[in-house]
Amino acid sequence: MPTIAILSASVRTGRASHRVALYLQKRMEERQLASVDLIDLKEYQFPVFEERLRFLPEPSAALLEYASRIKSADGVIIVTPEYNGGYPAALKNAIDVLYEEWHRKPVAIATVSDGVFGGTQVITSLSFTMFKIRALLVPAMFPTPKVKDSYDEAGNPTDKAAVDKRADGFLDELMLVVLSRKS
Repeated sequence: MPTIAILSASVRTGRASHRVALYLQKRMEERQLASVDLIDLKEYQFPVFEERLRFLPEPSAALLEYASRIKSADGVIIVTPEYNGGYPAALKNAIDVLYEEWHRKPVAIATVSDGVFGGTQVITSLSFTMFKIRALLVPAMFPTPKVKDSYDEAGNPTDKAAVDKRADGFLDELMLVVLSRKS
């Protein structure tokens, strides 16, 4: 069974995007699509980026663990809020500190906002960043508008049938890319 890492990108107090990460984890497990490794950037306290991992003389144990989790995953779902049309500095930091670990890694993007656009403005900039580091971007996206109205704190959607239908297309697209690479 493949392993999918879900990267919960917000470290902000009161963050709501983590609700979507929890939901996607549950949905993948319900459907038995893959083993899920939920990587919560809030659990790490990375210093501000100063150099890629491979050039750091003494990387922290946490940074090495994070790199190993990304590298060993068969695919990654990035769940990110939109902050002023961009993505969080913590996510940029977590992406840039690695390089080879992202090479040809299938990556799917789920965006979140409190507003009606669901974080779609962040898709372009995040996609470009992932393209530049040679990740394999999955064409399907999973934008979530009005996240606080749509999910509770445990990641349960208010309209499970509708969210499951949207999520299944997103997850199936990721798994298609992941499984085609394994064969």
